[in-house]
Amino acid sequence: MKIVKQPSRSDWAAIIERPVIDQLELGKKVSRILSRVKTGGDRVLRKLTKDLDGVSVKKLAVSEPEIQSAIKEVPDELKQAIRAARKNIETFHAGQIHAEPVIETMPGIQCWRRSVAIEKVGLYIPGGTAPLFSTVLMLGIPASLAGCREIILCTPPRNNGTVDPAVLFAAREAGITKIFRVGGAQAIAGMAYGTESIPSVYKIFGPGNQYVTCAKQLVQAQGIAIDMPAGPSEVCVLADDSADPAFVAADLLSQAEHGNDSQVLLVSTSESLVEKVKEEISSQIETLPRKEFAAVSLENSKAVILPDINEATDLVNAYAAEHLILSCSNAEKLSQKVINAGSVFIGHYSPESVGDYASGTNHTLPTNGYARAYSGVSVDSFVKKITYQQVSREGLLNIATIVETMAQGEGLDAHARAVSIRRKKISV
Repeated sequence: MKIVKQPSRSDWAAIIERPVIDQLELGKKVSRILSRVKTGGDRVLRKLTKDLDGVSVKKLAVSEPEIQSAIKEVPDELKQAIRAARKNIETFHAGQIHAEPVIETMPGIQCWRRSVAIEKVGLYIPGGTAPLFSTVLMLGIPASLAGCREIILCTPPRNNGTVDPAVLFAAREAGITKIFRVGGAQAIAGMAYGTESIPSVYKIFGPGNQYVTCAKQLVQAQGIAIDMPAGPSEVCVLADDSADPAFVAADLLSQAEHGNDSQVLLVSTSESLVEKVKEEISSQIETLPRKEFAAVSLENSKAVILPDINEATDLVNAYAAEHLILSCSNAEKLSQKVINAGSVFIGHYSPESVGDYASGTNHTLPTNGYARAYSGVSVDSFVKKITYQQVSREGLLNIATIVETMAQGEGLDAHARAVSIRRKKISV
């Protein structure tokens, strides 16, 4: 990690910059993939899976017998852990469901909203170096709670053409039955346009690499909704002298091991703590099976030392982290000053990995600074909020003059007449 001591605010833009690749070239590559899938369907998906992933697949859909057989391979201990996580995630997300009241804005005029599930949704589950079965729960559970009629899941196949058994078990636990072995930008294309095997959907969810993120953004421009432009994962740790260097190092490494393009940021008011954390990282990384990924990620990461906690908090808010860990003595009070973050982990005993797996909150979160304007996935992500209004005869008379005056002021006479014609009928 690069250590930056007492930077001026004019230097912050460079500090919070994320690793990027050539977006223009990326867009061209992804556009070609989308176009090929749109016109070629399953045949192109199989070819791209062979060309890009090096895996030959005959059938894209995972059959029920395959699912049942794979589930038997999942160790009982892991099954129990997944079920416990599912319960916590269900409990937290079920609390987000509530009926909204009918509001009388003036006598005779009632307005309200109703949540209606998005009928068809697609979930993308990254595979590659780490099959994220936890993401199946994070997306599948709120989709099921929302009442989505059709939920499909796409995930990259393993080298032998099968889907990771834990992913299939988690899908079954979340109530998902339509599963397809295809990954990358081509999977996003399949869900956006539909193929002979994969149904088209109205909204696509799930994290992924920059190719997946680019594909989601491109299909969004074509009328397919997406959850958010979530890209490579990231964490920011804000720590003071009260933090345990071993804890902080472990938190940074838990994020860095995701992949080469992950990023971690340590912000601290203590130079001695930063030095101790660096020592702990050097020690802990040697025992990690994925230390190569973590090492590359750390090369793109920084530790920033600032004079006081207020300035440190300002930098953290400017960064707008996907995950923010507050390893500080006054963490709970400090959390109230956080205005930009995907998910906040308060105190020395709240590691990011708890939220990643089982605390109950959702781990599908905005990255790359999008936490300034986007929220993480919730039940609300899977519904539309339809507004209603019901106007009685009395209500129309009460509001008629207001509407007529405003409509005429905008030069929209037909709008005014839609009210005035009714008003005259009522007054007769």
